[in-house]
Amino acid sequence: MSYDLIIVGSGAAGLSAAVYSGRYRMNTLVIGDEFGGYTSIAGPIENYPGYSSIDGFDLMVNMKKQATDLGIEIRDGRVEDIRRTESGCFAVRTKKGEEFFSNTLVIATGTEHRRLGIPNEKELTGKGVHYCVTCDGPLYGGKTIAVVGGGDSSIKGVNLAAEYAKKIYLIVRGTKVSAEPINYERMQRLGDKVEVLFETEVKEIVGEGKFEKAVLSKPVNGSTDLAVDGLFIEVGLLPRSELLKKAGIDLDEKGYAQADQMMRTNVPGAFVAGDIFNLFEGFRQDITAAAMGAVAATSAYEYYKIHGDLCKLHGKAPDGIG
Repeated sequence: MSYDLIIVGSGAAGLSAAVYSGRYRMNTLVIGDEFGGYTSIAGPIENYPGYSSIDGFDLMVNMKKQATDLGIEIRDGRVEDIRRTESGCFAVRTKKGEEFFSNTLVIATGTEHRRLGIPNEKELTGKGVHYCVTCDGPLYGGKTIAVVGGGDSSIKGVNLAAEYAKKIYLIVRGTKVSAEPINYERMQRLGDKVEVLFETEVKEIVGEGKFEKAVLSKPVNGSTDLAVDGLFIEVGLLPRSELLKKAGIDLDEKGYAQADQMMRTNVPGAFVAGDIFNLFEGFRQDITAAAMGAVAATSAYEYYKIHGDLCKLHGKAPDGIG
């Protein structure tokens, strides 16, 4: 099957691009393996314009409906390969072996959680070691947990976990936390329920088939062993750049896509949007992802108006909305 545009990724950036491509009357396919991306599991969102508070999953459902109402096709699936055919099309192949073709492409695959890279972390993931308080925090009602990280996401994780856990240790490698003031103030109001361990690292995770304790770089209450019921790791994100490489898109030194302010990459007809592109130097929000998606779709439309005959599966550009 062939399309004017294929969008890889169904988070805020991908769905925003879909909405705009729908308004441009582009025949568009969205393929995503994690509907809504991290936004769908973020819990309450209070900084998206137009909503004093909205659950992240509901926000993504609204975006999806807006796109499908415009005729956009959305499929669940994991894209495993992207290549340029001899006819000038982008060929997008999924894990199921499905193959789709398009004249233009937007990659909005986002990021994935950074791991600590310490012994037993991988083996005990999902067995007491977690990366999502929204997803797994409710499992620890009335229990004691530890959260690793010193950024805003870790502070938000602590605030959410406080609704369930009776005691939370926040393990911070540095001498201070870096968070939005409103989130930090909320954590401070939790009082003794939260104990912050500054200049401390987790050196090892211990457990036989199930998480038992974290070994710290310095003692707490006389011991480097911190026995808690669960460990949540919030130490940043890494770009999901595998498909960028396969598409031939240039990356920066950190593995993020290289593009200009209109989301254009070095590959003609290929655009990026969202957290896969480090446009705002680490400032990643739903509103910035949505903005980049809108720009990427607009650039794809402008490209297609001029080069719509390059991909031999397609005819001339559609009569879209300028």
